[in-house]
Amino acid sequence: MTQPGLTRLGERLVGAAFDASGIETRHTVIDDFSAHGDGERTFFDGATGALLSPSTRERNDVYIRSAGAMFVEAGRAALDACPDLGPADVTHVVTASCTGFYAPGPDFELVRELGLATTVQRTHIGFMGCYAAFPALRAAAAFCRADPDAVVLVVSCEVCTIHVRSSNDPDQIVASSVFGDGAAAAIVTARELPADAPSLVIDRLASELTPVGEKDMAWTIGDAGFDMVLSAAVPKIIDNYIEGALVPLLSPEPELAADPAGGIRSWAIHPGGRSILDKVEAKLGLSDRQLEASRRVLRDFGNMSSATVLFILKDLLEEQGSGSDRVCAMAFGPGLTVETGLFTRVRP
Repeated sequence: MTQPGLTRLGERLVGAAFDASGIETRHTVIDDFSAHGDGERTFFDGATGALLSPSTRERNDVYIRSAGAMFVEAGRAALDACPDLGPADVTHVVTASCTGFYAPGPDFELVRELGLATTVQRTHIGFMGCYAAFPALRAAAAFCRADPDAVVLVVSCEVCTIHVRSSNDPDQIVASSVFGDGAAAAIVTARELPADAPSLVIDRLASELTPVGEKDMAWTIGDAGFDMVLSAAVPKIIDNYIEGALVPLLSPEPELAADPAGGIRSWAIHPGGRSILDKVEAKLGLSDRQLEASRRVLRDFGNMSSATVLFILKDLLEEQGSGSDRVCAMAFGPGLTVETGLFTRVRP
């Protein structure tokens, strides 16, 4: 159904954005969108099909109720996937999120609900946007360099759909067409792992700011939720500056820098949208196979902001095969910021 207040142009833009998104499935914590949802509707009127306009406080209340459980579930799953490590081994917790706030926050809940030591050192990375998993991994790697016995639980959770709204603004329409909810976690450690455990070795992490784009990708707090600016210029900016953004990451290995597409087997590119993946693939000369995991995660989950790249890395880690090869990960966010990571995938 059409939304109240949408212009004819807005209706066309909504249809075009959703049809071109490359997304088949997204997840949401909002019960209103479920056919089985009952009770008072805050976000969506099922009878009319109209999106409602809850306040920022009402939206953040949903974040408080839902995000904590998602953080804990993802953290528990990460620990369960590492049978040689348990809650007592965790020395640090790093959390990342930009879609809500509360304190004591998810880092506190992870300690309490997972039975971690009360002495665990906690760091929260907030409001950095889609690239925040990289600063989280960077912090974890620094902790491990400082203490070779450190075990860092990194958890990212985003509840993007609580900020969905009806709008004629093309930026808001695109945001509503791509964002979904999700949480992901990783264990980062310098301890020796079992020989039969597939893993990703963090070779290097880098960060770069493009000289333009500060106003083309932004995330601010409004009275009716958080406001996303995701302009149509973003794919073009990425097309112009993506090669330069890889220089800090790849320059220590000249052979890779000379031929990234040929030397790096798999690429975990944050799917801010399908057009961004298309631009990166064309500009770097990547094959369809090299971006399979990124497109698969976009198709099945949408853009889950900072959690997305961890989904892609998990997908790549679970691919069948043996031996080691290289993986390049990349995400984009406000600024315009380009965060990159080079990994070695080790599979028995």
